Amino acid sequence: MTTPALPVLIPDWTPPPGVRSLVTTRQGGCSVGPYASLNLGIAVGDAPERVADNRARLQALLPAAPSWLRQVHGARVVNAALAGLLEEADASFTTARGVVCIVQMADCLPVLFSGADGSVVAAAHAGWRGLAAGVLERTIEAMGAPPSSVLAWLGPAIGPRHFEVGDDVREAFTAANPMATRHFEPGARGKWKADLFALARQRLAAAGITRISGGGECTFSDDRRFFSHRRDGVSGRMAAMVWIDPAGRA
Repeated sequence: MTTPALPVLIPDWTPPPGVRSLVTTRQGGCSVGPYASLNLGIAVGDAPERVADNRARLQALLPAAPSWLRQVHGARVVNAALAGLLEEADASFTTARGVVCIVQMADCLPVLFSGADGSVVAAAHAGWRGLAAGVLERTIEAMGAPPSSVLAWLGPAIGPRHFEVGDDVREAFTAANPMATRHFEPGARGKWKADLFALARQRLAAAGITRISGGGECTFSDDRRFFSHRRDGVSGRMAAMVWIDPAGRA
């Protein structure tokens, strides 16, 4: 589903009334070349004025400026309402109305969270490094809600047909959970094809989350809608975000 104002995706989950979420595509902006057109990343080589214009287009759909993070493929989680400008972290949460938790991606997996009562939301950036380091588990802990009451949604990411990794990546997951082996298939030249969606679902389930939606939208295979760093080398960034409606509307 898209909105008429900007071709963004509306996540296919059912959070409680008052919780809002959306995901940008690569469409609807002013950037050109490998960043065409709605690039939201400020550190990928695009012209700063174009990125600022693109972010302004997105902000027009939001209750406030998003709490942008400086993502480092780690597991640090911050309170979006208290975070400083470009806080170094890969996830944020909030219990405040109108505060937008946001993460950027161009193959890494964005995961959105909501408490069942709509009093807390969160967004996590889960590339393989962050996922293996526990960014999802730390996000759940920071939310402070019982895991059994938390809803999670998996956004667009590189799919298992295209995500080739080495032994180091496989071992990073299987060392913590031998059952993770089922989410790696032999690839070419001694590589493995990793299922990032399945690995995230496995870790969420182990953390006690049972209500998991989304997953399966491959950024690599859809160059019309999505940026992909693995596919293109130089590319823009999309974003996934979640917030609690400031007016508390259903």
